[in-house]
Amino acid sequence: MSATMQPTWLMLGASSAVARAFAQEAASHGAGILLAGRDMEDLERQAADLSIRHDIPAVPVPFDARDTASHAAFVEDCAARAGGPLNVFLAFGVMPDQAEADRDPAVAAGMVEANFTGATTVLAALAPVLEAQRQGVVVALGSVAGDRGRPRNYLYGATKAALLTYLQGYAARMSRSGVRVLCLKAGPVDTAMTWPLPKLPFMTTPRGFAAGAWKLAQKGGGGAYLPRIWWPVMTIIRTLPTRIFNKLDI
Repeated sequence: MSATMQPTWLMLGASSAVARAFAQEAASHGAGILLAGRDMEDLERQAADLSIRHDIPAVPVPFDARDTASHAAFVEDCAARAGGPLNVFLAFGVMPDQAEADRDPAVAAGMVEANFTGATTVLAALAPVLEAQRQGVVVALGSVAGDRGRPRNYLYGATKAALLTYLQGYAARMSRSGVRVLCLKAGPVDTAMTWPLPKLPFMTTPRGFAAGAWKLAQKGGGGAYLPRIWWPVMTIIRTLPTRIFNKLDI
């Protein structure tokens, strides 16, 4: 593929508020968009809006993170559809209540499947495509919840911590082919996932998060907190002695 061609961004979990905002950001810079998810009616509406608003190719593609057996064929289809170098924005995930996950093993297993297993299998399927084109960027949404297990959401945090470890090794592999991998440790974003929760500090909007993510994606790979205020906050939380941390209601 020619380096002068506009990239195509594959949005994994394209119905999420953050992915919607990032798709608009990428499209405003002339990139093509592949909208991957389960709600095809929603994705078709998004694709029509992006195409009209930004005059770019936007195509909905069915994708289910938990249907890992379908991921290889899904990636093959996306690679064929891409009009330029393929970039990836991974934004899918679920966060059921911790107490519900404790009561119901199926809920707990579903969270692990969606947040970690599904992410690793689709990224593994994408790896040969990205390595062959010898360029591109993968942006994956982690979470500050993965920095330290808290009583309120320790299973969700565990899935994000596991994903970060996977991404670190994946980034090292991809770097040998000129592909950059960026893991964003997101603080709370004002989306449907956080609406049921009490008011959270330093919350950002999907649009604000997407703008920040776009800027970081142009600079390089590695990891970053977004918004940046979470770096000093989580540094303190990570280094608190266990006897003090366990008494906190956070």
